[in-house]
Amino acid sequence: MSTLTVRLPDDKHNRLKALAAHKKLSLNKLIEELTTQAIAEFDTEVRFKAIAATGDKKKGLELLEKLDSHFGS
Repeated sequence: MSTLTVRLPDDKHNRLKALAAHKKLSLNKLIEELTTQAIAEFDTEVRFKAIAATGDKKKGLELLEKLDSHFGS
């Protein structure tokens, strides 16, 4: 396990402490959960881009249009 020192403005630090308390977590556990979420989002984006690069653009746009019409966007 590694230790990481992060410099934050005092107001942001206090808000993170309040969020951790609200979730009944330690500040360390909150940061761990937030970084896990950020990494998962990044991995999803990388996988999506890799798959999209090999896909059919016309078919992809047709599928997006189908989703837009179905969900009313």
